[in-house]
Amino acid sequence: MSITSEQVRAARALLRWEQRDLAEASGVSLPSIKRLETQPGVLAAQERTIVELRKALEKAGVEFIAKNGGGPGVRLLR
Repeated sequence: MSITSEQVRAARALLRWEQRDLAEASGVSLPSIKRLETQPGVLAAQERTIVELRKALEKAGVEFIAKNGGGPGVRLLR
């Protein structure tokens, strides 16, 4: 499943993470995260970048939801 920049920002907000926290947890560079989050919609990145971002957020307790009342979303599982 693809994820959107809106989902990444929402996930960070749920975790109270700054972009720097996500960079450290995922191994994705801070400039890359900043760039990806400014572009609306599905993340325009290499598959491995998306996988690392998603893994880091899921490990921290975020669940990505494909459809939530008509659109993608996130929720905190803890």
